[in-house]
Amino acid sequence: MDWMEFQHGGRVVWLLAVAVMVAFVIWRMVSLRGRLGAFVGKPMQGRLVSRPAVGVLVLQVGCLAVSGVAFVFALMQPQIVQKERVATSRESANIFVALDVSRSMLAADVAPDRLERAKSEIRDMLPSFSTHRVGLLAFAGRTTVLSPLTMDHGFFRLVLDSASPRSVTLGGTNLGDVIRRGTQLLEGQEGPKAMILISDGEDHDSYPLEAAEAARRAGVVIVTVGFGSESGAPIEVMDKATGRKTRVTDASGQEVISRLDGDLLRQIALKTQGVYVPAGTGVLDLEGILEKHILPIVEDSSQVQVREIRIELFQWFVGFGLVFFAGFMLLEGRRGKRVRQMKESVA
Repeated sequence: MDWMEFQHGGRVVWLLAVAVMVAFVIWRMVSLRGRLGAFVGKPMQGRLVSRPAVGVLVLQVGCLAVSGVAFVFALMQPQIVQKERVATSRESANIFVALDVSRSMLAADVAPDRLERAKSEIRDMLPSFSTHRVGLLAFAGRTTVLSPLTMDHGFFRLVLDSASPRSVTLGGTNLGDVIRRGTQLLEGQEGPKAMILISDGEDHDSYPLEAAEAARRAGVVIVTVGFGSESGAPIEVMDKATGRKTRVTDASGQEVISRLDGDLLRQIALKTQGVYVPAGTGVLDLEGILEKHILPIVEDSSQVQVREIRIELFQWFVGFGLVFFAGFMLLEGRRGKRVRQMKESVA
């Protein structure tokens, strides 16, 4: 919707000066008419001089008043304000992929295992982020920055291929730490900020929900992707020398079973107004996930913007004022000529 506003509304006080000027002109006109009566009686005034009609004097004062008001309005800088929705080029987003490389991601309930499956899915999603900066965080008991935010997706792919449980020196799973580290790295970046957290959701008391709340305050949206089954699966470690896989056991000799904690991942995503994608153990519809959940989060805010357009109107008021001031001067010239004729006749 369009409307008019004044950029310098305080200058309206100049209308008082216009009012004083108009009052002075009226007083002067009345004074000149009184002077004629001092020299010549009323019966002779009409014969000796051609006096302007009262209507002409009123018109002259009106022209002066309108021109003064128009000039004041021009000084107030009137503008027509229009708001329109305009399409803009997509703003480059900042996206950190946080990849769980803990030993629980070696569970084979997803072929060949959770970690390799996650890395494969990340490679497939890279072309969809061609216009965005991406970075890679590997986490287990602590977080390691494998790739800072970069447009060099070839480098990103290279460090992704090398990601493994050996990328992080401390075992365990610390979701809170990776969220806090990613938030710290994203703060201050221009454009949309997002984190894609890929994990089985197991956490060792690192307060991930509190970290997600801090991420929300920093404007970071977290999309969580859960790999694995909620029923659980044993963790298998391959011996590089022999190629043999052995199952991880605890101190009592019992096999360690890793289960997907989808509830925790869902709560983390909801804290930041993101989404939880349960990849599970089935076939992951990556294209549908990207189009429905991830791409809208990092791109929608930059597709359409409301732009305010201001159209200056002061030049119209200046022109309007000049026209009426010219009319005042024209009438003033004719009146001055008649006054001179009056004085000559009296002399």
